[in-house]
Amino acid sequence: MYSTGREGGTVAAESPSDLRAPRTAVVADPDGGRLEFYARTLRDAGYSVLCAGNADELTAAVDSGQPSVVVVDASLSAVETAAPVLVVVDLDNPAELAAMGPAGNHDCIAKPPPPRELVHRATALIDQVARRKAARQETEALREQLREVSAAVRATNDPEEIARLVVAGFGRTFKADHVWLATFEDSRVPRIQAAWNRPGLEPLPEQALPDEQYSRQTADRLWAGAETMSTAGTEEPAAGDAPAPGIANAVSSLAVPMGEGSSSLGIIWIAMLDGPRTWSGTELGLLQHVAGNAAHGLIQSHLISSQQQVVKQLQQLDKAKTDFLATVNHELRTPLTSIMAYLDMIQESTEQPVSPEVHQMLDIVVRNTERLRILIEDMLSVSRNGLDDSLMHLTPVRLGHTLDLVAAALRPLATQQNVTIAVDPVPEDPEILADEVQLQQVFTNLVSNAIKFTPSGGRIEVGSESHAASDGSRWATVSVADTGIGISSDEIDHVFTRFYRASNAMTGAIPGTGLGLAITKDIVSRHGGRIDVSSTLGSGTTVTVSLPLDTRSQEN
Repeated sequence: MYSTGREGGTVAAESPSDLRAPRTAVVADPDGGRLEFYARTLRDAGYSVLCAGNADELTAAVDSGQPSVVVVDASLSAVETAAPVLVVVDLDNPAELAAMGPAGNHDCIAKPPPPRELVHRATALIDQVARRKAARQETEALREQLREVSAAVRATNDPEEIARLVVAGFGRTFKADHVWLATFEDSRVPRIQAAWNRPGLEPLPEQALPDEQYSRQTADRLWAGAETMSTAGTEEPAAGDAPAPGIANAVSSLAVPMGEGSSSLGIIWIAMLDGPRTWSGTELGLLQHVAGNAAHGLIQSHLISSQQQVVKQLQQLDKAKTDFLATVNHELRTPLTSIMAYLDMIQESTEQPVSPEVHQMLDIVVRNTERLRILIEDMLSVSRNGLDDSLMHLTPVRLGHTLDLVAAALRPLATQQNVTIAVDPVPEDPEILADEVQLQQVFTNLVSNAIKFTPSGGRIEVGSESHAASDGSRWATVSVADTGIGISSDEIDHVFTRFYRASNAMTGAIPGTGLGLAITKDIVSRHGGRIDVSSTLGSGTTVTVSLPLDTRSQEN
């Protein structure tokens, strides 16, 4: 047997208020005879009575204390009071019926009432209002306790803690004997079981709990109907290994599903051992609300936990990558240094000079060795990217002087490609606070890129200027413009991505790793600057680097 949450009764104070407690009544009627009759009848029943013959006297009597009940003639029923009001009305008089006050704490009795009926109706009204007040207070107390449970659930991302808070909160709030929460095999939440037992009770043995199949079937059915299930303790005991229909040995129990969307993901069982329990609609609504908060909390905590695990794994992979690159760079640079040294010795030897043909081959080896060295340096820069700004050694650097050094170093390469490098004269050579070696790497990467992507007969122009921004800050801007193959508008947003190479570079078999611009942007960013690219496919590319001249901003 089970009943849905919509069928639960209201839990409130069932016993009437103590008849021995002192009771006061305010009696009001413009007819002196009736007024005396009502007052005498209530006094004989043990009431303390105040009398009023008109509206003003009635208001004064009500304001003078807190009467247990107000008995008024229909003509005076508009009185404003928090006390219950029993209206004496002539049921055959439409005017008196129309003059009656609103419902709520009001009741009426036909005029003239028999003495016994008057006392009974006044006492019953007092008890009815007292029960309503007690029920409201009890409901508000439940709400407050469960609000605290929900707040505690929202304050943690630990799924085990969420489950413990819910079972303990339900157990204490509803004075249960056992509360058990279980989630099912589901990608949205972790597998959790949590139990709470009333102090002094032994924990429930596993065989006393419903198995997962029964729990899941029950939760699915209840979740689909937005219901709860209350067992009355009349079910037959399970035979053999068959699952119990609820908590074994419980006189009554309640099942509350947890879910999201169209399917359940867990269930909460509340068990009472001593007697049946009728659940009010308010209680069931509060239970379902907190169960919904718990389900949301479990889902969120599971997502956060999964994200944290992914982040941790990514951090471990990133560290392993960095360690690997650092090791490989070290192992590659050591033999490469020896190779380059021996090549220099062979080329510069005067005792045993090599033939022109061998010298030409050695030049090719030297150039490719230099390419390999640059690649290794780029890989080392990538491995250090953003990890340690202490590697920067900031000193005052003359920007024009740096550009002249870079152009001079790359002119032999440009001459081989039949490309012209022109450095515009700098009227005033601005001084910036920068790492000179890294700054040279920035402009070396940009100019060497321009050389690679500019066909024979092309031209590269390097210009610089200083200017003040609208906010008063001062900047130095360097532009490297070429007449090369350009970049398509679809690809220009990706040029700073590591290992990215434009399609025309791949098609033209232009050598490169796709690391140069990524490294350049990182260095510029760490200097507090910015870098921009504009390009027209087939016409050329311009890269603009802006660096702050306000050294104080970098020193802070």
